[in-house]
Amino acid sequence: MIVGNVTEVAIFYYSEFTDIPATSSEIDRLITMGQRWMRAITMTTTTAILALLPLALNFGGGAGMLQPLAIAIITGLIVQLPLVLIVLPALLNFFGLEKTIPNNSDLQSAPHTGELHA
Repeated sequence: MIVGNVTEVAIFYYSEFTDIPATSSEIDRLITMGQRWMRAITMTTTTAILALLPLALNFGGGAGMLQPLAIAIITGLIVQLPLVLIVLPALLNFFGLEKTIPNNSDLQSAPHTGELHA
């Protein structure tokens, strides 16, 4: 569950990063994405942690059975936050992944022959 959540957030982050026009430097684009996504990622992570806290603290009847699961999810969410907000932009900067993806202007200027290749 946590891996899926981290992957989803990272895909959205990267998708919007590639949609920002390349008129500014890569560092400025990464900072812009951090500013756009920090609040949303922090709020959803904090909300999920607060929702699972009663289970993790073993409040209520039957909470003891779900306590290990709640603790595992809370731990994963706590690890997710710096991974997406700090490590992902650092890796994007280090590897320069957006250089390998053609932007929309490259796709529009490519000649179209009308042939389909299998």
